[in-house]
Amino acid sequence: MEKMRACKIMGIGLPVYLLIAVVTAAAMCIGWLPSGMLGALLVMMVFGGLFNVIGNNLPIVKTYLGGGAIVCIFASAALVYGGLIPEDVVENISQFMNTTGFLNFYIAALITGSILGMDRSLLLKASVRFLPVALCAMTMAVLCVGLAGAATGFGFVDAVMYVAIPMMGGGMGAGVVPLSGMYAEALHSDASVIISRMIPASTLGNVMAIVGAGLLARLGQMRPGLTGNGKLMKKQDSTIGESSGSAVSLETLGIGLILAMFFFLLGTIVGKLIPAVHAYAWMIILVAVSKACGIVPKTFEDSARQWSQFVMKNWTSALLVGIGISMIDLGAVLGALSPMYLLLVFIVVGGVAVGAGAGGHLVGFYPVESAITAGLCTTNMGGTGDVAVLSAAKRMELLPFAQIATRICGALVLIVASLLTRVLF
Repeated sequence: MEKMRACKIMGIGLPVYLLIAVVTAAAMCIGWLPSGMLGALLVMMVFGGLFNVIGNNLPIVKTYLGGGAIVCIFASAALVYGGLIPEDVVENISQFMNTTGFLNFYIAALITGSILGMDRSLLLKASVRFLPVALCAMTMAVLCVGLAGAATGFGFVDAVMYVAIPMMGGGMGAGVVPLSGMYAEALHSDASVIISRMIPASTLGNVMAIVGAGLLARLGQMRPGLTGNGKLMKKQDSTIGESSGSAVSLETLGIGLILAMFFFLLGTIVGKLIPAVHAYAWMIILVAVSKACGIVPKTFEDSARQWSQFVMKNWTSALLVGIGISMIDLGAVLGALSPMYLLLVFIVVGGVAVGAGAGGHLVGFYPVESAITAGLCTTNMGGTGDVAVLSAAKRMELLPFAQIATRICGALVLIVASLLTRVLF
């Protein structure tokens, strides 16, 4: 009993927190929850904090499966699948996450803060090595799953085009949706029929990537020589997002907020002018160039870093709940659970992780961090998947590299897919 009284969730004592959770749940059930941002963020934060504590205290889950991150995602998805969250609440949270743009808001803060808080030499050295590692690992995984598809009777072309490519396309909106249009045009078919074949691969790949991240984090604990504990490059004293010792103030948080939104705006503008590359990718490039050239003052860099830490500390669990409620379809996952399909998805996820880990080791990366960012983050569902995977691995400071893997590699996959449709279909 004393232990329960001493337990705090997000700084609030357990009895008071449970009271808040019960009142919030009751308001959801009777339809009295406020609409819009207030109601959505309240549900996400309250249940995110609760699920995070539960996951971080479940023996097997906390050790091997990513702890609180995976419980936040899949407990929320299970509540939706079981019909325990009212439809109007699900719709409100989905709108807040996507239409209102809370996901963009979160990712913009972490990308800006992580890159501007990064050692400049690390940024330059790591970036030129990272893309080749990711692309080689993806190529290896595609060939492996194609050969496995041919050997098992699933088919080389089907395994590559309907399993591997949708998993590596950069998520649902940036990957699966445009891919279905490409395939439909090449096959003179209905895009809705094709997308129904792609969604299970993308969703299952996301699930396996999250679980794999938790397992890799555990591997790092068992074999410390394989991991930099959040640091990508070996023989590098500086770490991503290393604290500069400057004091946190309300003013610095405000500066960091403005910088994050401004860089996202710049990425969006360039993305409108050159739409072949996602706005996130342009944002990464612009922030990285600004850092490399020393354009942003040091005080602004510190502000961006502090703002990203504030966002990560207070809203990561909330975001994961939002992902589970609005973006994980457990029905699609369960419907695709055949041994053959699971094997092919596993080959893709395992292939990129092993390939990126080995390739990263050759170019001076820590294998665990390389396998997570240049490997697993190429097979998850876009920005949401990056957050989920890195949360499960407890390495959120690697988000800029994860976004490079997701956005830039995803864009290249779409280009390759457009060429393959003319050759294989």
